[in-house]
Amino acid sequence: MKNIITIQHTQSIQHTNGMVGSWADWDLTELGIEQAKRIGEHLSREIKNERYIMYSSDLLRAKHTAEIVASFLGIKPIFTDVLREFNLGEAIGKSKEWVQKNLKCSVWQKTIDWAKNVDDKPFIGAESKRDVWNRLIGFYNQILESPDENLIIVSHDGTLSIFYALWLGLDINMFNKCNLSGCKGGLSFMHEDSDKNRIISRLNDLSYIR
Repeated sequence: MKNIITIQHTQSIQHTNGMVGSWADWDLTELGIEQAKRIGEHLSREIKNERYIMYSSDLLRAKHTAEIVASFLGIKPIFTDVLREFNLGEAIGKSKEWVQKNLKCSVWQKTIDWAKNVDDKPFIGAESKRDVWNRLIGFYNQILESPDENLIIVSHDGTLSIFYALWLGLDINMFNKCNLSGCKGGLSFMHEDSDKNRIISRLNDLSYIR
């Protein structure tokens, strides 16, 4: 039976400077560093008697979050580009103001890049939701087939949304009308029961950064 904890990276510089995150390598803010320490402190008390494997996006904001949390748990993160946020192509390195003026497709309300259709790409060279689904599926199958029961995954909002859908066995086309969004510093808890039913017991729990 699998027990998976996901961590959305804590506050990073692009949350404060009006720039796009995506594959740009922004580091954590001072607040983000403190938030990651709080997550590590809480988790070290909660799972101190269990052995966990940690996987993380190799983008700096997720990498730094993972390194801080892992230091409290006495484990070493495994970094992979598979867990990166959506690649936004030509929008990388641009401001959010630029993004709003240069969209190539319709996006959800109150978002700057969450395309309405799973196959749409909001910018030239960007990934669609289906592209990220296909990027994740090999990693997802790998961890399901591995003997490791307890895993921590540190990643990004859009990528984790796709991961949750995979976990629940949803069809990719459900993303045309639903989402499983998170917030910076949020933790989610997933497990299988003895009948192999997939459960998300907590989604986007922000109490760990307080």
